[in-house]
Amino acid sequence: MSLLPRRPHLPSRARWTAGLAAILALALAATVPTTGGKALAAQTGGPSHAPRLAPYYQQHVDWHTCGKPAAHTAGRAVARERGLACATVRVPLDYSDPGGADVALSVARKPATGPGGRLGSLLLNPGGPGGSAVDFLTGYAGEHYPEAVRARYDLVGVDPRGVGHSVPVRCLDGPGMDRWAATDVTPDDAADTAALRRSFHGFAEACRSRTGTLLGHVSTTEAARDLDIVRAVLGERRLDYVGASYGTFLGATYAELFPRRVGRMVLDGAMDPSLDARRLNLDQAAGFETAFRAFQRDCAHREDCPLPATGPAANGTLAAFLAALDRAPLPTDDGTRTLTEAQATTGIIAALYTEAAWPALRRALGEAMDGDGTTLLSMSDAYYERGTNGHYSSLMAANTAVNCLDAPPAFTGPAAVRAALPDFEKASPVFGRALAWTALICADWPHPATGTPHRITAEGTPPIVVVGTTRDPATPYRWARSLAAQLTSGRLLTYEGDGHTAYNRGSTCVDTTLTTYLLTGTPPTPDTTCH
Repeated sequence: MSLLPRRPHLPSRARWTAGLAAILALALAATVPTTGGKALAAQTGGPSHAPRLAPYYQQHVDWHTCGKPAAHTAGRAVARERGLACATVRVPLDYSDPGGADVALSVARKPATGPGGRLGSLLLNPGGPGGSAVDFLTGYAGEHYPEAVRARYDLVGVDPRGVGHSVPVRCLDGPGMDRWAATDVTPDDAADTAALRRSFHGFAEACRSRTGTLLGHVSTTEAARDLDIVRAVLGERRLDYVGASYGTFLGATYAELFPRRVGRMVLDGAMDPSLDARRLNLDQAAGFETAFRAFQRDCAHREDCPLPATGPAANGTLAAFLAALDRAPLPTDDGTRTLTEAQATTGIIAALYTEAAWPALRRALGEAMDGDGTTLLSMSDAYYERGTNGHYSSLMAANTAVNCLDAPPAFTGPAAVRAALPDFEKASPVFGRALAWTALICADWPHPATGTPHRITAEGTPPIVVVGTTRDPATPYRWARSLAAQLTSGRLLTYEGDGHTAYNRGSTCVDTTLTTYLLTGTPPTPDTTCH
C-alpha cells in the first residue's frame, strides 16, 4: 500500500547513506549540571508541574559507546574527543501525570571536532515523523554534515518517543507489512473499498495491541516537551536545532512551547502548522505533481526515457501503466512478491524526493514497462525501510501514530474521500486518487487526535530561519512562506530548485547562508533566494 506520510517522510539524503558502514563509537564523558529553585520552575513550564518534573530535568545520564553497555567504555578517555556516544534519557509517558510511567529516549552525540571554540549542542531531526535521528547522526551527519558546523557543535540525535531506538511504535510484522504495502489504494468498487477499510482497521488494531499505552502518547507536542528535558540534561541554556521536513513541525512546536529557550533554529522543508489534514494531503498531491513534471521535462532529453516527451502524454502513459498493474501485478526477482499498483506508486513517489534519483527512476520505469518490476519494488521497499530479510523499521508505524494524534483525520469515511476525489485528481492526475484514499488511514485510529491545526507565532524567540525549496514535492514551497510569516521572528530562505529540503544537498549559497547563521547567529537578509 502506498502510504504518503501526512507529515512528510524522512528526507532522501538520510536514505542515501543507508549502506554506509557504522562509525566506531567511542566513549564520551558527560557532566550534567543540576538545576534548582526558580530556574527549574522556569525550565519546566511553570510551578504547577516543576517539582514533579524536577527528577527528569535533573537526571544524570551515563554515556557509553553506541551499541555497547556503559561498562565497555572504561579506559577510553583518549578516544572520547573523536567518537560518538549514546545514552538513555527518561521522560514522563504522560505530562499530565509526571509521577507515573517513564519513556526511555535514545540519544546519540558526536562531540565538536574543532578547531574553534565549542558553541554547544546542535540537535538534529531528519523528518518523518518516524525517521531515526540517532541513525541519521551515526550513519550520516556525524561525518558528512558541514565541516564548520561539526567543528563547533556537538551534534546530537534524539529519537522521539515511539520512534527508532526510543521504544518504537509496533504494528504489523514483516509479512503483514508486505500485504499492507501491496493493498489496492485506488478502489474501483464497493468490494475494493471494503478491503481497503479492513486493511486500515487491521493496521490500527495491530498498533493498539502491540504498542499499548504508548500509542496514545506519541504526539508532536509531547515530543517537543521531551526535547526540553534533553536540552537540560545536555547542560544547555537554549536549544540549537536543525529540523528537516516533519522536523520543522517539531521545531516550531518547541518554539511555541518554550520561546525563551530557543537558540539558533533552522526549519528546512517547512510544514505549515495552520493547515488541516485534508489540505495538507491535497497540497502534497500538487507538490508531487510538480515534481513529476520536473522529472518528465528532464526525462524528455534523455535517451533512456520511457515516457513520451510531452506532459499530458507522459501522464497518460504513466496512468495507463499503473492501471495495468491494478489488473495484473508484475513479476520481480523475489519469487514470493510481485509489484502492485500501490507499490509502483510508492516507488515513483520515493524517487521524486530528490533529483539525484531521477536516473534510477527512468531505469526502473523502463524495466517495469518491459515487464520486470524488480527495481521499482526495491524503491518502494526503501521508502518503507524494508530490509532484505523482510523486516521493516518502525518508520511507517510511528508515522501513522504521530499523524493521527496531531490532527483530526482528513476523512472520516469513504463518502468523504469520494467527494474530494475531483480536487485531488485536479491537483495530480496521476497520484491524486491514491493520495486521497491513503488519507483515510486515521479514520479508524484507536486514539482521538489531541492536536488541532493552528498558526504558530512563537513570540519572544530570536530569528528562526525557515527554508523552502520552490519545487519541493513533499513540503510545498507555500508552506515555508506561510510558516515564516506566522513566526514573529521568522526569516525565509528560498532555494530555487528541485527536491525535498535544501541544506547540505549541494547548493553553496544555501549551505553558506545556513552555516553562517548557525555559527554566528546572523540570519539571512529578508527574502534571500539561492539558486
